[in-house]
Amino acid sequence: MNSVPLKIMRVAGSDPEIALPAYETAGAAGADLRANFPDREGATLAPSERALIPTGLAMAIPQGFEVQVRPRSGLALKHGIALVNSPGTIDSDYRGEVGVIVLNTSTEPFEITHGMRIAQMVLAPVVQAAFAVVDTLDDTDRGAGGFGSTGRG
Repeated sequence: MNSVPLKIMRVAGSDPEIALPAYETAGAAGADLRANFPDREGATLAPSERALIPTGLAMAIPQGFEVQVRPRSGLALKHGIALVNSPGTIDSDYRGEVGVIVLNTSTEPFEITHGMRIAQMVLAPVVQAAFAVVDTLDDTDRGAGGFGSTGRG
């Protein structure tokens, strides 16, 4: 598997004992991101509550790439924990701390502890569009059919 260098820096006040992003298996596409609270105390999300969870990390993403922040399937299935803007995009020119917007969709409070794996990040290539205004578009079998137009649901 190919790799691309990704510079990561711990932000001031973050806990240096919290593990850096890591791939849990050899075939993993996403590297786990961990909560890194400056006060080391964590947070409890009430049902339907959302919060920005700090990771304590900033990155220098190479131009031509983005980092996508995605939910962890185990947290989603077992606890109803979702990411509001999934996937979140971290652009190559952003140098601030990476935060994860977490939403508790369950009916029970959920505790996010210091160091907990809360999301995963995927480094992905980016191609920017060259926008061109035209008077007509080519025809396709689908045409202008919208949501649900190709079958059930």
